[in-house]
Amino acid sequence: MGHHEHEKLAAASLRLGVMTFSDTRDESSDKSGAILKDLLTAAGHQVVGYRILREDTELMRQALHEWLVLPEFDAVITNGGTGLTARDGTVEVARSLFNKEMEGFGELFRWISFQQIGAAAMLSRACAGVVGDKMLICIPGSSKAVKLATARLIIPQLPHMLWEVRRQ
Repeated sequence: MGHHEHEKLAAASLRLGVMTFSDTRDESSDKSGAILKDLLTAAGHQVVGYRILREDTELMRQALHEWLVLPEFDAVITNGGTGLTARDGTVEVARSLFNKEMEGFGELFRWISFQQIGAAAMLSRACAGVVGDKMLICIPGSSKAVKLATARLIIPQLPHMLWEVRRQ
């Protein structure tokens, strides 16, 4: 069975969590989080949780772990904290939780970003991986990056990713 057949077997609607990691945003200024929620909902998924956390690695790890063990969530998508500054710890936290990293996600994100912004795409450390029987996807916090990753990678493939993770 090929990937097209797998995609047909995957769930059409998923229960997703959205977390924004930022020291400066609140709900009224979290444009990227709002875009992410809107795109996921428009694609037929349910956003069953939304949080904004400051970029504190222990808080981030605890919050992600809490959601990733709950049956209400199929996947958690984060935005923010994937850059190179001293405060950017999303990738390190995510990798400490992954059972398996899906390197292709970050590679493809940087490739499609390169097509839009050139060599600056290498500054992104977007990543994705498996945590138990769920997916954790971490994307940059810029609105353009959120739109790009969500429209081109997450929406088209997340149901298939989860189907693969959960099949015997």
